[in-house]
Amino acid sequence: MYRAKTRRLTRRSLFRGVAAVAAGAAAAPYVLTSTALGAEGRPPASDRIVLGAIGIGARGSQDLGGMMAQNDVQFVAICDIRKIRREAVKSLADKKYGNTDCAMYRDLREFLPARPDIDVILMATGERWHSMGAITVMKAGKDIYCEKPGSMTIAEGQGLVEAGRRYGRIFQTGTQRRSEANFIFAEQLARTGRLGKLHTLRAHIAPWDPILKHDWLPAQPEPPRDEVDWNLWLGPCPWRPYNSAYVSGRWRGCYDFHTGDVGEWGSHTICQCQGVMPEGMYPTEFIHPGNNNGEGFVAVYPNGVKLVLSRTGWRGSCGVKFEGADGWVSVADGYGAPDVSNPALLADFKTIVRDYVAETRRPLNHIRDLLDCVKTRRQTIANPTVSHRSMSIVHCANISLWLGRSLKWDPAKEEFVNDAEANRLRSRAMREPWHV
Repeated sequence: MYRAKTRRLTRRSLFRGVAAVAAGAAAAPYVLTSTALGAEGRPPASDRIVLGAIGIGARGSQDLGGMMAQNDVQFVAICDIRKIRREAVKSLADKKYGNTDCAMYRDLREFLPARPDIDVILMATGERWHSMGAITVMKAGKDIYCEKPGSMTIAEGQGLVEAGRRYGRIFQTGTQRRSEANFIFAEQLARTGRLGKLHTLRAHIAPWDPILKHDWLPAQPEPPRDEVDWNLWLGPCPWRPYNSAYVSGRWRGCYDFHTGDVGEWGSHTICQCQGVMPEGMYPTEFIHPGNNNGEGFVAVYPNGVKLVLSRTGWRGSCGVKFEGADGWVSVADGYGAPDVSNPALLADFKTIVRDYVAETRRPLNHIRDLLDCVKTRRQTIANPTVSHRSMSIVHCANISLWLGRSLKWDPAKEEFVNDAEANRLRSRAMREPWHV
């Protein structure tokens, strides 16, 4: 594994070890395998990052493929509440490595302490588990790449930040556009003044579920726990009757399990907008748009810049637009190049991206940024604080929409100003034994 381990060496243990090696050498020659030495461009086993995974579905499979493609990563174990997913991921890993070594676990409470060899966990469960799972992983002494959104509530995000600090772990939330060239270019135009003084940031939110449902699907007979562990699927959420549709993805749009349209894409796009603002500056006012779907919702920063949520205006998903006194830039998934107010802004695209990489020492690969930080112990580009502070904007917007009124926010205290009802919604009750 990658982490160096130390062991107290005594004179007696040294001689005992020498004697054992000598005895073994007399019986048979010791052979260093090409795998151990790092053949085919791979680093030796002592320099590899040992990876485990929790909750790997469609999105998680993409993440896992990206991680297994890195030469210094060795994937060794899958933990999933669904037997069919455990077996599918094991089959994928065994095929890649040409062995049957990938281990399977159902319960993360058994998995994490059983594998002290694992350095990093990839977690791609549904949203309800992200903060609770990440905190549990970090408490177990492991670094983590956790899919977005980083939290279901403001209180969960605070717990995430505290866990990263207390346990000294590396965390990356899956807002991968913070590491993609088109989006980096757009952010750099805004950060470096090429657009003039910024006045408006526009963040794309998903167009699917404007109102989160508080009811639930009809009960179905629960399958055997080894097939689907429903109690663990729910985790810290309120008890709900089992329905197979939840397990296959129909938890989206449900209040108990989802951050809604604002969180679905806003966890990406609001994070990107927050990234162009001065460090430590967050919105202080949330202006209700007069509808319940978030279209036209405005968050206002102390310097007057407005963050506007919009469901349309881009040719692809997860779009952002930065507008300044001298021009604008807009980008979303699938753009060959960002849209700009003046084509001349694109002339230095390669130079701007290259200079960003040189200055920040960040790779144009979100997974690689995590792995590099695991080795250097530097904070990732989407670390717990970045995740929490951008998700707090998501949660404040949602709370405003649920209450149907505008709100004022104190970023230093992380509480709403003179609004007890809104402040109660900063957290949710968690089902035992889970808590942050």
